[in-house]
Amino acid sequence: MRLGSERRVAVIIEDDADIRSLLESVFAQAGFETITAATGLDGIEAVRAHEPVVTTLDIGLPGIDGFETARRIRAVSDTYLVMLTARSDEIDTLQGLEAGADDYVTKPFRPRELRARVEAMLRRPRVTHAGSSDTAATAAAPSGAMHTPDAAHAAPAAPAAVADAAPGWIEHRGLRLSSAERRVQQGDVDLELTRSEFDLLGALLDARRRVLSKADLAAALHDDSVTHFVTEGDKRAVEVHMANLRKKLGDDPSAPRWIETVRGVGYRLTA
Repeated sequence: MRLGSERRVAVIIEDDADIRSLLESVFAQAGFETITAATGLDGIEAVRAHEPVVTTLDIGLPGIDGFETARRIRAVSDTYLVMLTARSDEIDTLQGLEAGADDYVTKPFRPRELRARVEAMLRRPRVTHAGSSDTAATAAAPSGAMHTPDAAHAAPAAPAAVADAAPGWIEHRGLRLSSAERRVQQGDVDLELTRSEFDLLGALLDARRRVLSKADLAAALHDDSVTHFVTEGDKRAVEVHMANLRKKLGDDPSAPRWIETVRGVGYRLTA
């Protein structure tokens, strides 16, 4: 995928002709060349052939469903993947994100919201580190509520919880992040994080010991321009990305080293 090129292609995988036409109009107005497909298999081939910047994907497709289509697309492409569906159940949101989606929008959707979300994604670098592309997280969703002891409600410690490391890096308890290089190191080891995981960790490090709500973190993933579009689905997506991030860090939510849950509020760095 070449984000810097002038040609911007969007692949639309949708079996409903009316919605497909609406999506074509939304992306054409945003300056995209559009390629459409009515089935998952045709959509996968379209992604292979046209290397789109962004792909929208319906879940209720004939043949293979949207979840399987997403997994197959993610295996061959780093296209930004937005799932569109009438389903709003939490399990569908989790499955969509785990299958490789970058975002999840329920129908009926507002064209302005979809366009804002896509443009926000495109303003964020797709590369994580050392030129590797952002791939979707596949870790399992949390099986229960994440919580920390009541001490999490205590007054925040001094901002010194995060230390300035080498120039351009910030560090917390041996975990280092460089926004310029899009790199995260745990000790001397580079971690492979998705774009969303990287942005969540960066937001928490920037906030130091200040608590960030799920809405705050959802807005951080989508850019301030879509803060007013934060939904319950966005908040559930934050939970999934956070669970995947913790798994990659090897951080136990019940005895966290780096990220703690403030019950009923959100997340912050450990002291």
